[in-house]
Amino acid sequence: MALGNVLTAMVTPFDSKGNIDFQKINRLMDYLIDNGTEGVVVGGTTGESATLSMEEKSALYEHTVKAAAGRIPVIAGTGMNDTYATAELTVKAEKSGVDGIMLVTPYYNKPSQRGIYEHFKTIAEKTSLPVMLYNIPGRCVVNILPETVIALSKIPNITSVKEASGDLDQVTEIITNTPDDFQVFSGDDSLTLPFMAIGGDGVVSVSSHIIGKDMQKMVQAWKKGDIKTASSIHQSLLPIMKSMFIAPNPSPVKTALQIKGLDVGGVRLPLIPLTPEERSVLNNALN
Repeated sequence: MALGNVLTAMVTPFDSKGNIDFQKINRLMDYLIDNGTEGVVVGGTTGESATLSMEEKSALYEHTVKAAAGRIPVIAGTGMNDTYATAELTVKAEKSGVDGIMLVTPYYNKPSQRGIYEHFKTIAEKTSLPVMLYNIPGRCVVNILPETVIALSKIPNITSVKEASGDLDQVTEIITNTPDDFQVFSGDDSLTLPFMAIGGDGVVSVSSHIIGKDMQKMVQAWKKGDIKTASSIHQSLLPIMKSMFIAPNPSPVKTALQIKGLDVGGVRLPLIPLTPEERSVLNNALN
């Protein structure tokens, strides 16, 4: 599956009562495609997956597939810390018509590397879809070590990893020792260019909701060998990327979309809206 270079970890739009607003997904999808997004991850961290019920996730996958209408790949974030519940949701996601699956490291359980391997292997065997691993130690406590990713890359339908460890040495080891067609994406917006410089494929981004076209320009400049332009764009985008994380994700990006005229609603508890001070910082970064 060709995923491109700039994928968006899509927010889940809510209405004024905190329910998923499926109509807003249609407008959001059109907006993202028009602004540089080559694929979406739906129901991931940015999509507030931890607060969505199994039924909501299934409905979200289904509607997002319809909204995309085959224009870009839709990857369903089905990962949880319960292996068998994740496998069950993954089967439902495949039936909904998504193009791929993203599986986050099991959180809270603090599994061993062997446990992590068996978790991902068990789920991958339940689907024919390509699987993207998602390593984010800051949220999940445990780090998927390079040797575990390398071992998992030998499973035919485990085809990529979203790496948010922030460790470029670790990422380099993964890139060096996995098959050439195994894709490695940054899970940190600000590391997109460094990732590509060491052989990575791109980014699964939050900031692309706001600066997707500019991120594409940066990536394409790098691919053409125009390092000076790519570096200049990176430097100009960094303050905006940092502003997307002045509060727990996705509160800042949902606010930024609202400032830009695209209302996707608020966030669900335990997340809360930005403070006036945080909103002011965000405003300054965007203007």
